[in-house]
Amino acid sequence: MHIKDWITLILLAAVWGSAFMFIKIAAPDLGPVMLVTVRLYLAGLLFLPFLLQKKYLKLFKSHFNSIFILAIMNNALPFTMFAYASLGANSNMLAILNGTTALMTTVLAYFWLKNKVSYLQAAGLLLGFLGILVLVNPANASTTFVSSIACLVGAFCYSFCGCYIQRYASNLNAFVMIGWSMFFGALLITPFAFFNVPNSFPKTETILSLLWLGIISTGVAYLGYVRLIERIGAVRTSTVTYLIPAFGILWGSIFLDEQITLIISIGFILILLGICLLYTSDAADE
Repeated sequence: MHIKDWITLILLAAVWGSAFMFIKIAAPDLGPVMLVTVRLYLAGLLFLPFLLQKKYLKLFKSHFNSIFILAIMNNALPFTMFAYASLGANSNMLAILNGTTALMTTVLAYFWLKNKVSYLQAAGLLLGFLGILVLVNPANASTTFVSSIACLVGAFCYSFCGCYIQRYASNLNAFVMIGWSMFFGALLITPFAFFNVPNSFPKTETILSLLWLGIISTGVAYLGYVRLIERIGAVRTSTVTYLIPAFGILWGSIFLDEQITLIISIGFILILLGICLLYTSDAADE
């Protein structure tokens, strides 16, 4: 990979890692549903000028089924799960449990896509799920059980989408699917937002967090993500999975004064080692 691609990858991880901190700031004030609704509209509107270009617009009809599925499973539902989870968990916990997407994808791909699981991958899964048990246990004061489950549901949604795309949409245009799915995700969740309007006008820090989440962490970051896949491929781009939890922990510690406890450290290390074994095995197979 060129140095430009490495820089883009690290910046992408830093921006996505920061999303959990801004969710933690904005969700209590705006409410999870309103936060996700506005976040998706902001990101979708950023994509819209590109999507309305003739070369992309003509793909809309053939891509619609996948767009609708991703709107729910890659945007509306997981975004809402992590926003709700933030009400009872530190941002570093959101980031780490989001990293379990890679573990769940391997398991789901085994049953759904009939992918083989090597001994090395099995060891990675064991370590990863041990890490989950460490983090979810009641002794961890950094999260509630309900928040942990919400994070894992969100991570499962991302896993589902990864397998779905590989199974049914690998030949479709990623830019069209991701862009329109954000806009439709916002439309789908809008009716629920009407019943979750905040009682008071949001604080300045909430508005700034929301703008960052919608425009930068979702809109600009996904634009960069698609371009990076086009430049270096999906497998290399997926290494961002290693870095997002690390940045999530870092930003939470620096800006929110979140403690990096022994339980968090052990759980994070186990999950990271598990992910490393999964990707090392994939690279060896290739």
